[in-house]
Amino acid sequence: MDSDHRTRSKKSWILPAGLLTITVLVIIAGILFKDQLLTDGLPPGTPAPTELQATPSDVPSPDPAMSPDPNASPSPGISLVPASNATPDLTMDPQGLSKTTALMRTDKGMIKFKFYPADAPNTVDRIIALINQGFYNGLSFHRVVPGFVIQGGDPTGTGAGGSGQKLKAEFNNRKHIEGALAMARAADPDSADSQFYISLGMHPHLDRNYTVFGQVISGMDIAKKIAVGDRIISLTLE
Repeated sequence: MDSDHRTRSKKSWILPAGLLTITVLVIIAGILFKDQLLTDGLPPGTPAPTELQATPSDVPSPDPAMSPDPNASPSPGISLVPASNATPDLTMDPQGLSKTTALMRTDKGMIKFKFYPADAPNTVDRIIALINQGFYNGLSFHRVVPGFVIQGGDPTGTGAGGSGQKLKAEFNNRKHIEGALAMARAADPDSADSQFYISLGMHPHLDRNYTVFGQVISGMDIAKKIAVGDRIISLTLE
């Protein structure tokens, strides 16, 4: 009897001890292979969920900015890189152009332009603010129509983006001559944002329908070489 009792007692301890050993092994395996479990089922090279960066929820989605039509009467309408916080000198010359010059360095070369502070004061202030924020650095020219315009200033590169701040129209008497800079907009006259275009010729049918805010003073040969996808490497003031 005593011998049988001791045998049964010994067996009763074996089973719980075995379960305890298995449990410990499972916990250890879970710790060792945690990283593998995080990436199972993901394509090769995909970061683990803990490494993924969320898309900002506050990216503005402004109304599409329409480009001027070359064939008809005008129908109304990424990562910010800090620039210089330059203080512009908006003293004007006899032609109404600012003393401050904007330097637009592109994939094809340098384009320089000046502003019309008296003709489009609010637009000029806004463009200067965006330049000083580095907003235009790295953006591409998303629309090019030879002999008509080159257009850029959209952080999405689609023609439908902007900075998120619409501007009241400042239509003025400045003409769409070669090198004129003006604001693209949607049907609402007060919908211009950050997109601008450079006129590649004289286009009087656009006059007083789009806000002209500046004039190229150097680099029109470069402007005429711009192709879709060419970048504004930097846009600064001097």
